[in-house]
Amino acid sequence: MVSTVLAVVILIAVLIVLISWGRVPPFVAFIATSLLAALCFGMPLRDISRSLERGVGDMLGGLAAIICLGSMFGRTIAHSGAARSIANTLIGIVGIRFILVAMALTGLIVGIPLFYTVGFVVMVPLIFSVATRTQLPVIYLGIPLLCGLSVAHGFLPPHPSPLALIKVFGADLGRTLIYGMIVGGVTVMIAGPLLALTLKGIAPHGESPASKPDPDAPQENLPGPLNSCFTALLPVLLIAVTTAIAYVPQVSPRSKMFAAFIGEPTVALMISVIYATFSLGIARGVHFKTLMQAQGASLQDVAGILLTLAGAGALKQVFIDGGVSAQLGAWLQTVPVQPLVLGWLIAGVIRIALGSATIAGLTAAGIMAPVTVASGADPSLMVLAIGAGSLICSHVNDAGFWLFKEYFNLSLRDTFRSWTVMESLAGVVGLLCVLALNVLLSTR
Repeated sequence: MVSTVLAVVILIAVLIVLISWGRVPPFVAFIATSLLAALCFGMPLRDISRSLERGVGDMLGGLAAIICLGSMFGRTIAHSGAARSIANTLIGIVGIRFILVAMALTGLIVGIPLFYTVGFVVMVPLIFSVATRTQLPVIYLGIPLLCGLSVAHGFLPPHPSPLALIKVFGADLGRTLIYGMIVGGVTVMIAGPLLALTLKGIAPHGESPASKPDPDAPQENLPGPLNSCFTALLPVLLIAVTTAIAYVPQVSPRSKMFAAFIGEPTVALMISVIYATFSLGIARGVHFKTLMQAQGASLQDVAGILLTLAGAGALKQVFIDGGVSAQLGAWLQTVPVQPLVLGWLIAGVIRIALGSATIAGLTAAGIMAPVTVASGADPSLMVLAIGAGSLICSHVNDAGFWLFKEYFNLSLRDTFRSWTVMESLAGVVGLLCVLALNVLLSTR
């Protein structure tokens, strides 16, 4: 057993070195590590390629359409100016007194349909605009909004990592989404507005490129706030409502079956893309071909994500077919650590070593899948625990760290004091919320 654990540790180390030091593309690094693992664990040569193919197919089979549709939906939200409309409305409603809460909610709401990098680039100019209008420090305003984006990326479908974890653990999508909104809401308020109160003294060193208006961003004629907010939240509403209908005894079985169909993520996102195309585009005079070009261009952004998921699926399948998952699961059950905490720790260690939240979550899931089944841990909570672990301690090996530093023109010290602390606090608070929710659910 010791040799198996040591082999897994070495393989994960090889994966980390290939990606972080060798700059090997994650898909290639995962496949290379998978082949090495298959040989290391004595899999028959004739079975190795079949195992890799099955792992890639099983992972992408249910995710490719969802991630592509999610990317198209997010591009429509950003391209139309709906994200700016939501932000302007929330800030206008709460005023200066609760502006940090408004920024945090903006990040969380906008972060649901937008991939993290897209949301970052779209919303950072708005942060500088609000800072100019309110005469408040830009980091003070930016941390809550970016915390919302980060929490949505780590906890909430349809983002790639939560979706992949839901598939690996066989978790219920609707339940995970509801739990994720609870955990994410509390986490954002603590790691966003509360932390921002301590950061008023941090300021950009000179003019930031983000302080200049984005010529491609809609500056006027934005979609209405109700239309923007409803459209952005439509996938969440469809999934959450149809999940709730399943628990209403008065609803007929036929209606529940139809509701379950509508709540399937592929169907919910397809409906949302169609609705957004009309509500944020055609109904506002945007040419159909222009919309299709923008949505089609968004698919280029997800190629790397899909390949990373495929590679992670291959490694997971080799662990299963090589008998490693069963052995590892049996051994990890003897470790005197609560399974949710263990999943968080594994994801956190990989995140610190590698920098990628998505890869950290996927790799930890492959290790924790048998433990979750054997221990009886709630799979939805395991998704959130690993998601929280994948956020902690963003530093110099994370692209998000450098995005924040360069866009806000900060020193390394100030970036650590603000960005790294925010991400770490989100990871810790997220775990505590998951554990609290686990206690509440177990006492029902």
